[in-house]
Amino acid sequence: MDITINHYLTLSALLLCVGIYGLITRNNAFRVLMSIEVMLNAANLAFVTFAHYMDPLEVKGQIISLFVMAIAAAEAAIGLALLLLIYRNRLNIKMDSFTSMKW
Repeated sequence: MDITINHYLTLSALLLCVGIYGLITRNNAFRVLMSIEVMLNAANLAFVTFAHYMDPLEVKGQIISLFVMAIAAAEAAIGLALLLLIYRNRLNIKMDSFTSMKW
């Protein structure tokens, strides 16, 4: 069986849908953060797929994917640090408890 561009893009769309579903339905902030990471990985897969199938000699899609991974790592580190601070103060990380942080 030969894997074509449709297989990769279908997997990317499926990952994006799973990430959006997790973002909408979850109440735990850690799970929401992981859903965002899944969505960023779906975008990375699409970038690399298009780069490979459109112009295999260029590495533009791979470079963009590396930038997205660097931004995702920074986002995860900052997000986890904020969640740790919120947990220390509130003893839970449910999304409903974040509304009391308003001015």
